[in-house]
Amino acid sequence: MTTSAPPKRLMSLAYSASLIVICAYTAWLYAMGSYRELLVPLFMTTLILASLMMHLGRGIKPYLPRCLLLGSLFLVAMHGVLTHANLPLYWLGLPLAAAFILLPLWGALATNLVAMAVIIWQLPTLNEEFALGFAALTLLLALPPWEHARRKALLRATDPHDNDCDAYHIDTLKERLKNEFQRADMLNKRLAVLVLHLPQPDMAEEQFGQRAKTALLGALCSEVNSRCRDHDILGRAGSATFWLVLPDTSESGALLVKERLQRALSRRVLVETGQLEARLATCLPMRKESFERYLQRLEARAESITHL
Repeated sequence: MTTSAPPKRLMSLAYSASLIVICAYTAWLYAMGSYRELLVPLFMTTLILASLMMHLGRGIKPYLPRCLLLGSLFLVAMHGVLTHANLPLYWLGLPLAAAFILLPLWGALATNLVAMAVIIWQLPTLNEEFALGFAALTLLLALPPWEHARRKALLRATDPHDNDCDAYHIDTLKERLKNEFQRADMLNKRLAVLVLHLPQPDMAEEQFGQRAKTALLGALCSEVNSRCRDHDILGRAGSATFWLVLPDTSESGALLVKERLQRALSRRVLVETGQLEARLATCLPMRKESFERYLQRLEARAESITHL
């Protein structure tokens, strides 16, 4: 499934876990009597606490607390390397990897390049092999987000109508579904598809314009992408109809996913259209059923919930 920004709950957990770890580390230094080393951990505790408060607050751009958290990681890594001569340099890879999680691709690349210059300046004893390894690690970490951005741009170029939602194009979706269907049949695995339909977009477009329709579709994709597994496949089967392919999922598992998404979508409220309305239905392959027959049933199920 296509990926999106980390959900707010996951980021709240990351901020909270970081705060607990740095507080425990600070308390340990105090208990050991290492008072000279307390300054940086105390400063980091303040930064992470501020980033958590900014994250939980309203009206603050999400990249601000993420930059604070990332700066704290770079600070503690540099502090550890500079104050402990026997500390392995691979700890510097932690903030490098975090940059590609917390920041957009180009922002993460720029941040890591600046960090490399600062590290080489602070540690002039480092040889050229370290600089090459640092650059190679940065480029290696950049490959997954770059590939995701490339595939997303390719899908949007295939169908300009998909520009308003982060989901696969219908042709790509059917090809992926066929592959999963054949895999499930060959390996005796289970497969389920969840059909989702939004009844509001057309009305929203008539009353509030294309922007409101785009917001509705984007809200659905955001909620689905943030609550499903990485190998689940979300695709757009119509103007406001989506298929969520769930590999290795039984009927009971599909019903649990349906219930979870129904709750999440019902809690989503948009400014122009209010509460998000969604119709969901499951469709599982029958035993010894061909893919063509299953595809017909799936399209019929999508048609039926569209006209409820």
